[in-house]
Amino acid sequence: MLVETTARVGVFSIALGAYLPQFPQLVPEFEQQYAQFKATLPQTVELVDGGLVTTKEQAMAAGDAFRAADVDLVILQMLTYATSYNVLPAVRDLDVPVVIVNVQKRRAPDYAATDIPTWLGELYACGAVGEAVADLERAGKRHAVITGVVEGGDPEVARELDAWCRAAQVRRRLRRTNIAQIGRPYPGMMDLYIDETNLYNRLGLYTKQFDWEQMWAIADDVADGPEVDAKAREILDTFDVEGGASISDEPIREMARYVLAFERWARDEQLALVASHYNGFAQGKAGVLDSMLIPAFSMLIKQGVACAVEGDMKVAIAMSILKTIAGTGQLSEMYSIDFDEDICIIGHSGSGDADISRARKPTMKIVPVFHGKTGGGYLTQFYPPAGPVTYLAITQDADGRFKFVVAEGENQEGPIFTFGDTNMRTRFSIGAREFVNRWSEAGPTHHMAAAIGRHADTICKVGKILDVPVEIVCR
Repeated sequence: MLVETTARVGVFSIALGAYLPQFPQLVPEFEQQYAQFKATLPQTVELVDGGLVTTKEQAMAAGDAFRAADVDLVILQMLTYATSYNVLPAVRDLDVPVVIVNVQKRRAPDYAATDIPTWLGELYACGAVGEAVADLERAGKRHAVITGVVEGGDPEVARELDAWCRAAQVRRRLRRTNIAQIGRPYPGMMDLYIDETNLYNRLGLYTKQFDWEQMWAIADDVADGPEVDAKAREILDTFDVEGGASISDEPIREMARYVLAFERWARDEQLALVASHYNGFAQGKAGVLDSMLIPAFSMLIKQGVACAVEGDMKVAIAMSILKTIAGTGQLSEMYSIDFDEDICIIGHSGSGDADISRARKPTMKIVPVFHGKTGGGYLTQFYPPAGPVTYLAITQDADGRFKFVVAEGENQEGPIFTFGDTNMRTRFSIGAREFVNRWSEAGPTHHMAAAIGRHADTICKVGKILDVPVEIVCR
């Protein structure tokens, strides 16, 4: 994968300091519970350990560690009752959510045999949660609560913690990588236009601007040889080419050279997202690159770099979010409605995500004209499977604030368009007509990203981490 960003998650636990000299047996009990809790957190993130906090001073030390590490999320384990001064100093200067994990050690009390230290150590399903949330709210901090049990395992707690950690990866990716803008958005698509400074200030994503003249020469120093052979073979392993192809075919080798060059470019510029549009004359080097840009960028998407056509930076971000939390991120837009079947046909021409093409191997074909765009060349079509699907669009309000628009649906088996564009037959719980009404009323721009599976809940967590509101159209 070209893009690897590991979230940093601050973790600490709290207990009331006054209990410990009264019931010394609680100290090893809490230390053991905290160690076991940390071991259950996903290994996909880097933990920043704030320790077992029982005093304001310890909370302040935890806060120092969290700030120094620039954590993407804080997870707080409530061991027993604790006052909110154990919480606030650790998070006061952070702008990330605090997930309070309220897990009880035992499933149920042995009422007759439970003494006070046993109750406080193993059976206190924290009444302090409400206190902590009340003070987090007053401090303007985002928060969430997970309640569960340790004894016997708790799959729901594990799922929630995993989802929060995947959501935290989005913040890390946006803050630690860049988005490339090549050219400019498609002329007149004003819904796609964006203020790059506002993007950086609100989401932490920095824009690097590139001209097409730089791109035409990007593969000039990629020499023919084993590396090109291997990349040409990977392209043919990824796509079925209409009419057949081999690694010795010059168009495939030229495509391989550009893919290798784009991979190096993405590494050197620390790119996790690309939005591009070319509106020139498509002659000479420009014509060569333009003809094979779609499969070349599809190969980047396969490696985790979200590449969006028509210069749409917002949908590139949506694709990157879904690729991060769900493993797939496909550019889409509304195509048609089949009123007889009550389904929406949703898809897009251009680069796509091979990981979403689970129904069959992606295909590549040559067309003489890219509809609505300059030139012609290779189109790629991907084939998402039947089953659950999630759509995510990113839009802005009049003040430049971002909003996520989300819908879950069900992809159906049946005929699809075969002219070279990826497309899906999606049924929504509210019906095709009402879906289009509600989705459009949310003002999502005309592009969205698609991912296999149901991910609305995790997107809500991403929204809370990034401080972006989420509108769910349907599930």
